[in-house]
Amino acid sequence: MSDVKANRTRRQYRSPTRDENARRTRQAIVAAASELFVERGYTATSLADIAAAAGVARPTVFAAFGAKSALLRQILDQALAGDDQPVAVADRPWFRPVWEAATPGAALDAYAEVCVIIGRRAARLFEVVRRAADDAPEAAELWQTLQANRLAGAAMVVTHLQKLGDLAPGLTTRQATDTLWFFNDPAHYAALVLQRSWPESTFRDWLARRMRQALLPI
Repeated sequence: MSDVKANRTRRQYRSPTRDENARRTRQAIVAAASELFVERGYTATSLADIAAAAGVARPTVFAAFGAKSALLRQILDQALAGDDQPVAVADRPWFRPVWEAATPGAALDAYAEVCVIIGRRAARLFEVVRRAADDAPEAAELWQTLQANRLAGAAMVVTHLQKLGDLAPGLTTRQATDTLWFFNDPAHYAALVLQRSWPESTFRDWLARRMRQALLPI
């Protein structure tokens, strides 16, 4: 009888209430850390600072995310995606107009809107990582990852453009990808919208025109 009991598979108990409370705690930590990183900078912000701002104990922050660098990555992931659900940016509903566009021009117009959405959520955080990269190796690694991800996103869009029509004469796929990678940098949003107070609609239209002029036949 003891052997039978020992070999029984134990059922894992999961409490929806407990899971939701844990999620809310994580989101409170993410929100507090985001604000502090933007306000003070990454290196000047400690896990203790984040815990105090979130209203939790420091061990709670560490248990939820581990190192501060892991928390920064989670913040960037959520800012880019819009929430904490495991869905890739390119599969998000707000990215869908790019894939549903019938012409290269329409696809670039939709991609300009995507750049606005991402800039609104993540431009300040990109700047946090860029500044921290000089002093923190983990931030430098994350910065390189962000650049590589932007390049991969640009490559996907260029491939889609080529399925819809022609690129500008003489423009190679690599050049088109590098060009779109330049334009999808949230730093443009930070400079023109956050610093120079352009309306988002003005920035979006400007960005769409520049991408069309650079990538498509006249």
